[in-house]
Amino acid sequence: MRPTKLHFMTKSAELAHSAETEQLANSTEYEKMLYLLNRHKKDLKGIQSMEKRAEYKKAILPNYLPWIEGALKGGDGKQDNVLMTWQVWAIDCGQFNLALSIADYALHQQLVLPEQFSRTLGTLLAEEFADYAKSAQLAGKNFEVSYLERVADLVKDEDMPDESRARLYRELGLLKMESDPETALATLERALELNKNIGVKGEVKKLRKQLNKPDSESENAN
Repeated sequence: MRPTKLHFMTKSAELAHSAETEQLANSTEYEKMLYLLNRHKKDLKGIQSMEKRAEYKKAILPNYLPWIEGALKGGDGKQDNVLMTWQVWAIDCGQFNLALSIADYALHQQLVLPEQFSRTLGTLLAEEFADYAKSAQLAGKNFEVSYLERVADLVKDEDMPDESRARLYRELGLLKMESDPETALATLERALELNKNIGVKGEVKKLRKQLNKPDSESENAN
C-alpha cells in the first residue's frame, strides 16, 4: 500500500472515531448500549456459520453483563431492547441460566422481544429450549431437565400455539422417563393432547405398562 493511501486511511479512521466519540458524548447509557448492539449486529451479518455466530455472541457477552445485571437487579419495567436481544442471544450461545433469569424478569414485567423477532417470548422459550434438549439427546449429550422444568413453569400461563407447548412437554417428559416415570407419563400424555402427532405414543404405552396402568386405547374402547 502506498504511504499516501495509508495516511489517508489512518486519518479517515481517526476522524470516524472522533465523530463517534463526540456523537456518544451526550448520549444516555441506554443509547450507548444500543449503539454497541448495532455494531455487533453488523459484525454478525458477516458470519454465516451458526456455530461461529454463537461463539461470537459468547465472546461479546462480557460487554453487556453489567447492563444486564443492572437491569435485572433494579429494572423499572420499561421496554429494553438491549436486554431483550440478549434474551435470545443468551440461548443462542448456551448461556441458559442467564436466559432464564432474563425471562423471569421479562415475563413478570411484560417486556416483548424486539420487532425483528416474530415469536412471542413464551413461544420462543418453549420452542428454543425444546429444540436444544432434542439436539442434545440426538447427539448423546446430557441436557439439564431443570432448564425445561423452569421454562414450563415460566410459560404455564403464556398464550402460544398448542404445538409449541407440546414440543416443550415432549422433551420434558422424555428427560424424566427414568427419574420420575409418573410425571413423565402425565407430561407426555399432555403433549399428546396438545398435538396427537408429537411422536410419543410409544413412550406413553411403555410407561403405562411399566406403571401397571391400563393402555389408554383400551380405556377409550371401553
